[in-house]
Amino acid sequence: MTLHIRKAGMLDARALAELLNEIIKIGGTTAYVHDKTADELARKMRVPNAAWLLAEDDTGRLLGFQWIEPHPDLPNGVADIATFVRVGGTGLGVGSALFEATRKTARDMGYRAIDAIIRADNEGGLAYYQSRGFETIKVIKDAALDDGTHVDKIWKRFDLRR
Repeated sequence: MTLHIRKAGMLDARALAELLNEIIKIGGTTAYVHDKTADELARKMRVPNAAWLLAEDDTGRLLGFQWIEPHPDLPNGVADIATFVRVGGTGLGVGSALFEATRKTARDMGYRAIDAIIRADNEGGLAYYQSRGFETIKVIKDAALDDGTHVDKIWKRFDLRR
């Protein structure tokens, strides 16, 4: 299988929402607890200084996506990242290929670092970001999710200047 990485566009929003909602439905690996609509994701794509990339196979089937965007809790020059890979599609290199493209895009956009905030009970997500070279900068204890669930979160940073 050949992976193709490209910029996501508004016409991709429905497929992105479907993939994300399958992950949300299973639970435990994302802080999102409520389904997202295509319109909600399309609005997020329009955020200034955001970049959305997706991975697809030779047939155009969506395998995963990743975005970076500024966040009000982060200093200027630091992007927040989110990564989602199709259920059953981890371990195929999708996340690695996405991050290589995202890292280059972030540098080109002038970011100096990328932060990831991962649920502490998301072992796969923690391993993924650790294997990319993200370093833990703090632990957020007892963070409330939108449904009232409380989880610890691990805040990691990737320095783009190295």
